[in-house]
Amino acid sequence: MKAFILAAGEGTRMRPLTANVPKPLLPVANKPFLIHTLDALSAAGIKEATILVGWKGHRIRDFLAHRPDLGVKVEFAEQEKRLGTAHAIGLARDHFDGPFLSINGDVVVSGRSITGLLEFHKRVGGTAMATAEVGDPSRFGVVEMKEDRVVGLEEKPSKPKSNLINAGIYIFSPEIFNLIEKTPASVRGEFEITDTLQILIQKGDVFGHRLEEEWIDVGSSWDLLKANEILLKGMETKVEGEVDEHATLAGAVQVGQGTRVLGGAHVQGPVIIGKDCEIGPNCRIRPSTYIGDRCKIGNGSEVKNSIFMEGSKAPHINYVGDSILGERVNLGAGTKIANLRLDGRTVSVALKGKTIDTGLRKLGAIIGDDVKVGINASIDAGTIIGEETFIGMGAVVRGTIAPRSRIH
Repeated sequence: MKAFILAAGEGTRMRPLTANVPKPLLPVANKPFLIHTLDALSAAGIKEATILVGWKGHRIRDFLAHRPDLGVKVEFAEQEKRLGTAHAIGLARDHFDGPFLSINGDVVVSGRSITGLLEFHKRVGGTAMATAEVGDPSRFGVVEMKEDRVVGLEEKPSKPKSNLINAGIYIFSPEIFNLIEKTPASVRGEFEITDTLQILIQKGDVFGHRLEEEWIDVGSSWDLLKANEILLKGMETKVEGEVDEHATLAGAVQVGQGTRVLGGAHVQGPVIIGKDCEIGPNCRIRPSTYIGDRCKIGNGSEVKNSIFMEGSKAPHINYVGDSILGERVNLGAGTKIANLRLDGRTVSVALKGKTIDTGLRKLGAIIGDDVKVGINASIDAGTIIGEETFIGMGAVVRGTIAPRSRIH
């Protein structure tokens, strides 16, 4: 079995994190998202994959060219125009002459779950669709099952018929390419694989397999936090840097080469700290946090359930909870990021002119690359700050801030 990874999208719902970096290269749990996908495929015994690239595809090609340890032989296909998922999968025609696994590039799945799908396909023989159970199925394509066959598929229904959703992982035979050619464009002018599947469903030829382990679709920037939490589970302690005798590492903690964990620092795993970082003195890092290379968490600062990308700093008396900081973000002394509404309701964000309920009770800020924040600034829960923004001292920031803004 070979795999086809869909990784051509612009990731506009992930802005500002994808302003400079293609979505598949966003880091979670110490690796770019795409590497976690390749690791899962390799663990399931898949040794060859074709990656469909598009927006900033050269960045993905260049990155993988310098990774000889992938465990999967990789080649590429190009989607010059993004015309929907059916169009994307149709571009696999020249790469596969037998059954192949197709996986969306924005899902987190384990090697064990992929192995289960492969074994299921071997038993049923036909097109296999992975399904997952979620709390709010109305945001996804909802799957209706009768025994092991898919009998219905409805996109984002207001009244879902089940909690099972389409997980974005399939095993197709080459006949799918002829059906894609017959698939009409949707009202959005795109060719959707769900419309192609409806043809097969009417014939009773689609089988559904529920994934064995946790799954998540990373469709929005805050989903990276859940992905990070999942991928940090089961990690082991590995210390390659320098840890002061008066620092505390509790639980599973990884410390990269060249990193110094200074006295009074308390790190409660699971936590990964990258290379050449400075942690402490007298700071606290709480579980499900990933600190990238060349970061600083300094005196009196506390970080919880967050992602710091390369070169970002919370150096003096900062609080960062349930947040994602892009590359080279600097928080001024005393800056705090709120992550909880006082009324206890779920946090909403303003995105593309709409107010979106994230469904999360706790969510801090999503901050783009090269944002600089002055001393004693206050950033409200659910704030999105565009890249290269400057926020002045004592400012109160909320809502969505456009890139390269100046807030006083």
